[in-house]
Amino acid sequence: MSRIVIIGCGDIGERVALLERADGHAVAGLSCSPASARRLHAAGIEPLTGDLDIPSSLRGLPVAGALVYYFAPPPGEGVNDPRLEAFVAALVPPALPRRVVLLSTTGVYGDCHGEWVTEDRPPQPRTDRAKRRLAAETALRRWSETRGVPGVILRVPGIYARGRLPEDRLRAGEPVLREAESPFSNRIHADDLARVCVAAARRGRPQAIYNVSDGHPSSMTDFFCRVADLLGLARPPAITLEEAHRRLDAGMLSYLAESKRIDNRRMREELGVEPMYPNLAAGLPSCFDRCG
Repeated sequence: MSRIVIIGCGDIGERVALLERADGHAVAGLSCSPASARRLHAAGIEPLTGDLDIPSSLRGLPVAGALVYYFAPPPGEGVNDPRLEAFVAALVPPALPRRVVLLSTTGVYGDCHGEWVTEDRPPQPRTDRAKRRLAAETALRRWSETRGVPGVILRVPGIYARGRLPEDRLRAGEPVLREAESPFSNRIHADDLARVCVAAARRGRPQAIYNVSDGHPSSMTDFFCRVADLLGLARPPAITLEEAHRRLDAGMLSYLAESKRIDNRRMREELGVEPMYPNLAAGLPSCFDRCG
């Protein structure tokens, strides 16, 4: 039995924990409050006390020889990730993990003007959000090389599943960009992402980067309209890009300012993961038919 430690044990962490426990492994997760400890315990995950925003609390975490999944997001401001930096700084010999799998974002590539993007494309993050993720990647790779601990980086696009759909925006009647002006966007079902994480832990090359996606990019407008159809709601009103700059919030506009198509061949060929939900037509109904 191997020891698994999950840092940032939210939705994806719990899905990964379920897969690891089904494979016979003991799973622990970092907990920063009594409430989160109770939630982890209820999910069959051993709570480990620590707070990524309090570096001193991370000393002595029982990660020696463990497989570590790092899913915690960076802080909401700045261009660095002091949380990941504090975590890896607390990992010193002889109590080193055997491998670390980090979730990053395809946003590090920036705007690629609709081109297909492989892992060999140099990152050019445009938003502070993406710059923080690239800083986390850089910090992990530097630590991995110094300590001799394999690190694997997964660059992930939009995640969808039950409870991770834009229902509130649709019910509020918020507009979307008209299809003719809507850039390419990429998705992955949460269950498929969990499978990729476990595969990366077992088969990912040390220091490798893997794009994660279902391999069939569409647009955010297409995504919103499909969800509306499945909810039985009216499709959202479509507006021009010029109107969007007047009516949409800065967060949504930042996503609409980038267009890319994520190539997932390395994920499929090296990690051996073929998505169960290879497109939105296959994946979205699962979000309504069952817990997914």
